[in-house]
Amino acid sequence: MPNLVEPNNLGDLLKYEAPQFYSRDLLTVANGQNLALGAVVGLKTSDGKARVLAPAANDGTEIAAGVLLMAAQPSGADAQALAVVRHAIVAETTLVWPAGITANQKTAALGQLKAIGILVRKGA
Repeated sequence: MPNLVEPNNLGDLLKYEAPQFYSRDLLTVANGQNLALGAVVGLKTSDGKARVLAPAANDGTEIAAGVLLMAAQPSGADAQALAVVRHAIVAETTLVWPAGITANQKTAALGQLKAIGILVRKGA
């Protein structure tokens, strides 16, 4: 009998948020992005739209600005997605990082999240 593997859900990712949805914002995700629940995102300076974190970029997306609370795969047009952007705690094991991110880049991104009040904790 095959094993059932359940994907992460919001409860796996978000361990604490401030009352009255203070921790959340609705972000515009740029068309063509394929972002999973827990994706660490940056905001492109020129248009303010969320994109996958790009540590080597120089357009704003190199700075971690939040963590998606839902998957977003806009196709044909930009889409809205809910993200935690301040005063929250998330589980480290559920964060989705861009392919090829280095340990130093991840450490820098974790520091950027901490600077906006998103604490990343090990464990469940």
